[in-house]
Amino acid sequence: MTSTAVVQRNGRVATAEDLAPLAFAGYAHFTAMQVRGGQIRGLDLHLQRLWTASMELFGQALPDDRVRAHLRAAIEAGPADLSLTATVYSPAGEFTVAGAEVEPKVLVRTGPAASGPAGPLTLTTVEHERALPAVKHVGEVAKTYFLRQAVAQGFDDAAFVDRRGRLSEATIWNLAFWDGAAVVWPEAEMLAGTTMGIVRRQLDRLGVPQRVQEVTPADLPALAGGVVMNSWTPGVAVHRIGSVPLPEAPSFLELLHRAYQAEPLTSP
Repeated sequence: MTSTAVVQRNGRVATAEDLAPLAFAGYAHFTAMQVRGGQIRGLDLHLQRLWTASMELFGQALPDDRVRAHLRAAIEAGPADLSLTATVYSPAGEFTVAGAEVEPKVLVRTGPAASGPAGPLTLTTVEHERALPAVKHVGEVAKTYFLRQAVAQGFDDAAFVDRRGRLSEATIWNLAFWDGAAVVWPEAEMLAGTTMGIVRRQLDRLGVPQRVQEVTPADLPALAGGVVMNSWTPGVAVHRIGSVPLPEAPSFLELLHRAYQAEPLTSP
């Protein structure tokens, strides 16, 4: 009988002794994914994300084959469909200087499969820029804070605007827009999501026009639709950002989901 959730450290069940230091630490990075039938979409993107972030934070990275082995161990211990988060951290903890002798460790957690909210969503705008925006790192209290502030104001979530007035990303989402003919990706410092990477390369294969450009709140009225996407889903419709309504764009939403489904599932 398989359990519905596991927490493993370096491929083995994590003990309280393993986890206790992590409860008080915030110097780590992670990737999150949906597993279906024991397989993953965009596995190469997840592995590249972990490698790049490890080099940035720790100056070294674990080999892909070892990371894949840890992913396999967690997947084999759970049901065929699940959510999985792989976190890479240094046992030296934070507020320390660690050299090459301190090898990063991998913590893998699984839970029930998810597909995100149904939408459509309303997003408030918040002036905010994440530290190390290209790294999916832990300890980002601002994300939850701005989410809760948005809900208290009657919105579903928050989108971030940088100091230059550009929309970048939302709390745990990438943003994407539609101009009626092409997909528009915001140009700003942000985290490039793995689902975003999957969708972009599959849209290329489908021959769908895409472009990257600066998008400000003032540009929204000229657009024909908008979505948020993350590891849960390739698209949830957004029908208002701040006070600006966005048109319904069912064909845009369907296109993003079709592109995502075209990405093959692979085993770690």
